[in-house]
Amino acid sequence: MTDAARRPVAVYTDVEDTDPAPGIALLEAHGFEVRVLGTRDPAAIIAGAQDADALLPGYAAISREVIAALPRLKVIALMSMGFDYVDVEAATEHGVWVTNVPGAATEEVATHALALLLASARQLTFYTASATSERWNERAPEAPPRVSERTLGIVGLGKIGREFARLAGPLFGRVLGYDPMLPDTPEVTADLQRLGIERASLDDVRRASDALSLHVPLTPETARMVDAAFLADMPAGAILVNVSRGGLIDNEALVDALDSGRLSSAALDVLDEEPPPPGHPLVGRDDVVLTPHIAYFSRFTEVEYVRVQAQNAVSAVVAGVPEAPVNRV
Repeated sequence: MTDAARRPVAVYTDVEDTDPAPGIALLEAHGFEVRVLGTRDPAAIIAGAQDADALLPGYAAISREVIAALPRLKVIALMSMGFDYVDVEAATEHGVWVTNVPGAATEEVATHALALLLASARQLTFYTASATSERWNERAPEAPPRVSERTLGIVGLGKIGREFARLAGPLFGRVLGYDPMLPDTPEVTADLQRLGIERASLDDVRRASDALSLHVPLTPETARMVDAAFLADMPAGAILVNVSRGGLIDNEALVDALDSGRLSSAALDVLDEEPPPPGHPLVGRDDVVLTPHIAYFSRFTEVEYVRVQAQNAVSAVVAGVPEAPVNRV
């Protein structure tokens, strides 16, 4: 069969907690042959996607070895905002687009971050457990602070960070923000002023923030950025919120900060290992509010993520340029 007569092939790797049906329908409507492998195993992906024009991972890591072994590959279409589990440099070298789903869950993730923060600030882990006839009058060791008297810090002022500021900012006395990638233009300055965000250095943000929320991607530069030195600079009794990537935080340093009382609590939707292995040091603690990487999830996003992922594959293969690239080829 000539290339002109050949149907493009789209291969889903793993679809453990999503329904790919809307994406499959969209791909088939544009002439694709669609295959679902149902695996994260690199060898199985290589074997099952030899003729793939588009690879659509769920949580499967796509390494340099996988990319190099797929000769027809044109696009790796992700179903997430983050892309740290793909070797983007290798993809670029091989002329393969990598795409994500920017903005699809901005409202959901910002709202979830606020929910986690308030649950932590109001000590809900303790008080939901003590709402029994036997423990009804029990109080936590320390009373919670008044939120309006506290400073909120935001590291990362992209769409989600700014939406989080819009939602959470009015509850706090002061909001500080840091983002070295955000341009210093009159338009940006006006937007930050509208949101009540004072732009500051990372050092100033972490030293002043009674609650600090992370909204940055995981890159070599941000990996374990929240380490022992970072946490030591935060105010005593502060709260750390992370709905981005677990790899931003040095787990051992966070555990030490919680044990010592440097932090009063952590509010997390992500961990460095997911699902966490038995005995993970941040699971099951009274001073950690933890949800299972679910901040993005809603009735809207469970369909929209699948649709955008498939549309990126269609655009890259059929039109030659995807709608949401994270690299240039």
